[in-house]
Amino acid sequence: MTPKQLSIGATGRDATAEIQTAIDQVSGRGGGRVSLLAGEHVAGGLLLKSGVELHLTEGALLRAIPDYEAYRGTTVRVIAEKSDRGMIVARNSENVRITGPGRIEAGGEHFITGDDPDVGTFIPAEFRPRVVVFEGCRGVGLDGFHVTGSPMWTLHLADCEDVVIRGVTITNDRRLPNTDGMVLDACRRVLIEDCTISTADDGICLKTSAGPDGKAIGACENITVRRCTVSSLSCALKLGTESFGDFSDIAFEDCNVSESNRGLGLFSRDGGQMRNIRFSRIEVDCHETPDGFWGSGEALTVTVVDRRPERRAGAVENLLVEEISGRMEGAINLVSTSTAGISNVELNRITLAQQPGRLGTGLHYDLRPTFADIAPCAEAAGRANAWTRGNDGRIVGLLDYPGGMPAIFVKGVEGLVTEDVAVKRPMRLPEGWSARTIVEEKH
Repeated sequence: MTPKQLSIGATGRDATAEIQTAIDQVSGRGGGRVSLLAGEHVAGGLLLKSGVELHLTEGALLRAIPDYEAYRGTTVRVIAEKSDRGMIVARNSENVRITGPGRIEAGGEHFITGDDPDVGTFIPAEFRPRVVVFEGCRGVGLDGFHVTGSPMWTLHLADCEDVVIRGVTITNDRRLPNTDGMVLDACRRVLIEDCTISTADDGICLKTSAGPDGKAIGACENITVRRCTVSSLSCALKLGTESFGDFSDIAFEDCNVSESNRGLGLFSRDGGQMRNIRFSRIEVDCHETPDGFWGSGEALTVTVVDRRPERRAGAVENLLVEEISGRMEGAINLVSTSTAGISNVELNRITLAQQPGRLGTGLHYDLRPTFADIAPCAEAAGRANAWTRGNDGRIVGLLDYPGGMPAIFVKGVEGLVTEDVAVKRPMRLPEGWSARTIVEEKH
């Protein structure tokens, strides 16, 4: 065994100190590999350092301690859903990697406090750790491991550069909210490929969050996602909602979206611009969900909404959506209620079947999150940053399509071009459907 490689045998007990000591030693010697051997390793917060690869060998299981306080030493700067902690954290490090083929069992079932019968989800604990959080890192590799049961966001990379995520599998509880699969937050030069994700929340999500000073932590630039399979009860492939910084030169290609609520989505809310975005060669399968979920069965949703009265949303410009096929129980929505607007959109070679769902929730278009979701009135029913029910009994942010649900709904868009767009609809349109395939509503 070389000085730059340390192996740790499985004990089935708390091995946090032993694993951390090995990471510190390998990093101090210039970098190398720390291998967890086959069997069960129990750990709290781990701090990964420059030059270190944490390797989970075949049969290795890293089991997270199911206690938020076990991660008080691995806090992070970007707070998400009140979480300021991660199970495995790297800060301002270079050349850091986590590799498989072993597994991380994250213990999400221990962070559930009840049931929400209105929307059919669990009620999550107020404080939950993320699984992997890298902040301000350069030269990141995540390769070949499997994560199960995340309590919160699974992989969160914030302000990172030169990232490759390959062959990672994420399997989360389909009833536990906020369990996003991968969150790229103000990251640059990223490749994600050949990954498989099943989760209750967003699958692969690009964000540009704000730091403690209220300013964007950075921009999302030069990101490619390809050959991934995603199943999500929120949006499978997504930009936003946090959008304080810009997004540019983003491509999703050759992916499969199955058993999902929304397929593809751009959600501009906080002032960052979204430019030069492409979705190519993607198969979608989108189903209705209860109206407490955001959206319901849409193949593509683009919404630009001023979430806060004092801050205008950022424009969406130069969006190409091509060679999209499959089925949806909702519609394609391109909607801006902000003066920022949506411009230069191309829909090319789209072949979709639009079919009625069993719930009827796809008959409305969804502008959430709105101001009502981040600042609900005290007497409102609902869950913060999720859904708010008004005095009329309806979810705030759900609106009726004018004249019924079309195949494509357009509002606040300049420069829409469609070519070879074919949406197969039932011969006898169900109640609540528009006879028009494309409906454009003027401001």
